[in-house]
Amino acid sequence: MSTKKNILEKMSSQELELYVKPESRFVPESIQYAYEILQSRGRTFSAEEHARIKSTTSTIQKQEVHLHPNHTKAANIMYLTGVLGIASMIWTYDSLQPVILSLGIAVAIFAFIFGMGYLAGKGKEWVKYVLLITFLLGLMGFQSIYTNLLSDPVLGVVNVLQTILQIWALILLFRVPKQEPS
Repeated sequence: MSTKKNILEKMSSQELELYVKPESRFVPESIQYAYEILQSRGRTFSAEEHARIKSTTSTIQKQEVHLHPNHTKAANIMYLTGVLGIASMIWTYDSLQPVILSLGIAVAIFAFIFGMGYLAGKGKEWVKYVLLITFLLGLMGFQSIYTNLLSDPVLGVVNVLQTILQIWALILLFRVPKQEPS
């Protein structure tokens, strides 16, 4: 939500005082504009008021995270690979031995995949490196994808799709431009 400074400049000083009150529910940008306008009109603020307004606007502005669309796309792709993993787990449920151990490992893997998707969706930069390392480690099991493709084509296709989607998610995450410090 953007605040236009010229709209606030048309307001009276009494109306602008509502913006800078301690219990104000206005967006930080409008509080900052009201503060600047009141100062230009000759209103002097105490050191306590100045500190409160400054902390209100700076704390909330620091919390604003501008996500690149690739973060959201990569997160959705990671969720999709997790769903495909669940589908392949259901498909091969009969062959899982011992069942409890296999399900425990599967839950841990799915928690990791969905967790990485969540963190990618939040814009965490380090996620791409963790995903790259785990993907490279997973390439050691690439032979099992080929074996699955021959013995169980449905499972093999799901595994290939997961691999392609994970590569796509990694590419998207590495194509996010570096954020410049503000």
